[in-house]
Amino acid sequence: MTDTPPCPECGSDYVYPDGPLLICPECAHEWAAADAAPSKSSEKVYRDANGNILEDGDNVTLIKDLKVKGTSKTVKVGTKVRIIRLIDEDHDIDCRIDGIGAMKLKTEFVKKA
Repeated sequence: MTDTPPCPECGSDYVYPDGPLLICPECAHEWAAADAAPSKSSEKVYRDANGNILEDGDNVTLIKDLKVKGTSKTVKVGTKVRIIRLIDEDHDIDCRIDGIGAMKLKTEFVKKA
């Protein structure tokens, strides 16, 4: 297989060349191979459950009840989490929740506040 960059519109890895163009089969975006910017694809983009881009220092709200591993506590839906830090691990968010303490969350369980 050829080494093609991901789609700049949707981030799909299933991009294929067609003559001088690169085509994404998932969103049907077409662009010139010369326009592909490899520097943008090296930075990971974190998105919440609604598709909004998250950044360090954002405030988020939980969209699902989450059990705290190792305790009998549950973090309820609607809990606001202030000042998140994005990390590159299996859990994407490192934060502190009032009444619970330090936690790691996945971006799929939060929405940007």
